[in-house]
Order: sequence, then C-alpha cells, then structure tokens
Amino acid sequence: MLIKDVKGNELLDILKADENKADESYSPITHCLAVVKVGGDYLLGWNKYRQEWEIFGGCREEGESLRTCVNRECEEELGIKDVELSFLGIMHLHLAPGYFNPEWHYEYGGLYGITLPSDALKDIEAFRTDKEEVEKLAFYRDVKGKDKIAPIDEYLLASWK
Repeated sequence: MLIKDVKGNELLDILKADENKADESYSPITHCLAVVKVGGDYLLGWNKYRQEWEIFGGCREEGESLRTCVNRECEEELGIKDVELSFLGIMHLHLAPGYFNPEWHYEYGGLYGITLPSDALKDIEAFRTDKEEVEKLAFYRDVKGKDKIAPIDEYLLASWK
C-alpha cells in the first residue's frame, strides 16, 4: 500500500503497463486521472461535492478507451483538448463504499500526465465547461498546507516529475 486516506481508500500500487493492452490485464479500469503541470507547478480543482482539492479526471463511459476518457474529462474540467498525454500507469485501488459502489471493492484507474505552458491558465478558465463539480482551480503551491487536498491525489502529484 502506498497511501491511505481518512475514508479508508487505499492506493495499493501504480503499475507499469502497456496502455493499449491495459484492459486485457486489469479489470475493471473504471476511471482515468490526469496530473497537470502548468509551468513548474501542479494544477488542482476544487471538487464541490467532496469539498477538497483534486487532480482531474473521471469515470469511463461505455466503450471508451483510457485515452479517450482522460481527453474527454480534461476537455470538460479544464477546457483543453488535443494536448500531449504521458501514460504513467495503472492505479490499483481498494475503495470504501461510496456513490458509485455501495461496498468495499478493488478497481483500477488509468493515470496520465500533462504539461502545459505557464500562461495556459487564462485559456483554461475561459474554455472549461464543468464548473458545477470543479468549482475553481488553484496551483498546488497556493493551497498546500492551507486547504484540504485529497491525500491520494496529492500522492499522485509526485508520480510525475
């Protein structure tokens, strides 16, 4: 186990995998997340429902590839598309009962990294469409130690240097 949050959710491992063959080896891969670097800092979004800062991403839709999922989520939450994605691996998680599953369970998630130029934030604010769930954006340096950050997500920031 790499890290556990206060709800008992555990990030068990980040597995090296072939992105195109991941679905054959790991099941279910239910979601994809993106660690986003803007200039020299990480970008986080405030999740209105969980009331904490998080990295970006969400659940896969029926028939969606990992890359299509993370692209769609980044377009919705950040207003960015057609950006270069680095596949970082597959997250193996043990998750507490919650909104999507009423029981303790194991699942996998795709993990990606994105690097954007320092001036990208002005464009992001103008084009993002999911302002319902992700209410606001901030740099990690501005919220670290001052506000609640999802512990697993904070751990994932270090997965991409």
